[in-house]
Order: sequence, then structure tokens, then C-alpha cells
Amino acid sequence: MSEMKMLDMNSYPRAEHFRYFSAMKYPYVGATVKVDITGFLAKVRTRELPFFLSFLYLAASAANSVPEFRRRILDGGIAEYESCPTSHTVALPDGTYCYCTLKYDLPFPDFIPYAQKAQEKAKEAASIDDGTEPLPLIFVSTVPWLAYESIVQPVPDPPDSNPRITWGKYTEENGRAVMPVTVLCNHALVDGAQIGAFFAELSRLLESFPNINV
Repeated sequence: MSEMKMLDMNSYPRAEHFRYFSAMKYPYVGATVKVDITGFLAKVRTRELPFFLSFLYLAASAANSVPEFRRRILDGGIAEYESCPTSHTVALPDGTYCYCTLKYDLPFPDFIPYAQKAQEKAKEAASIDDGTEPLPLIFVSTVPWLAYESIVQPVPDPPDSNPRITWGKYTEENGRAVMPVTVLCNHALVDGAQIGAFFAELSRLLESFPNINV
């Protein structure tokens, strides 16, 4: 389990914003952005790397680089984790899916075989509950059949505070490969500036791939 600390709400500058958005029935804020994956896609194909897991690694790295994405609402306060694993959907032969939890803080060459083995174990278990503590997780899913413009995601009632990251089918626009990437966060913890920081870091990692410095 990643180390966690509670923030001091007396010195937390967004304490008033936190209380304001926490009182809302639907406190979520999000955005869908067309991300340029041209160089990343070429390198994945050249090296015969798994597209989904490679992109997942970058998305998890970008999310964890933003402190607000590692914060969760806990007992009326804010907990900040040192690092947050991902939980993503894995397709099963019967047309349903299971969940697979992955830690991201490994060197990329080690992450891929580790993630592939974890996915196989998840498929064998074929469960939507792998017993992982849900609070620190970043929820990840993909809709590879659709080059969507926007997406509606299911959320619980009462609201949770786990970030959700989703991406769809990539297409070609003006000679560039672009893919819709959606982020949904609890506005009690995350503002538009932090969502922008996530996308900026994701773009940086895509450009530097596979020479990843996280």
C-alpha cells in the first residue's frame, strides 16, 4: 500500500472550495481532449509494443505527476497518497470484462511484462472485485470502437474522489494520429488547471517515449 498523509485543512488554500464542491450531488469536473499520438504510435508499432499497456503507463505517470490526482476525500478531510495504482478493464471471452490493478512506478521495460502477467491473472479470476482497496485507485477504461467527441461515465452516489481516465479510437487528422482522452475528477480536489497539467505532462511523455523520465 502506498504511503498516505492527511492534509492540514487549516492551511489548505482550497478549504472553502473543498467544502463547497463536496456538498454537491454531482461534484465532478472533466474534459475530453484530442491528443496527438503520432510519434508514440509509430514507436509502438516499430518496437511491437502493446498499445494499451504502453499508453496506460504514460497516462498513469502523467496522473501521478499532479498531486491533486493523488488526493482523495477521507473522513471529511483530504488524504494524499505517495503514488496511486490504476484499475483498468480487461475484456473477457464472454463479452464481459474484469478489472486489473497495476502499480505504475516501475521502469517501462519492467512494467510491460509485469502488466501482461497481471492481466492474465485477472482474466483467470474474471472478477470485478479483486479485493484491492479502492480509495487510492485511478480508474481507467477504453472505448477502442469509437472516436468519440465526449463520453458520459457512471459515478456512484454518494460521489467518490477517484480520477477516471478513458480513451477511445485513434483516427487520422491532417496527417496526424489523434485520440480522444477523457479525464473526470472530483471538483472538490481538482480544478481545470490540474486537468491541464495532466494533459501537458501526458503530451510531454508521448513526445519523449520511449525515453521516459518520470
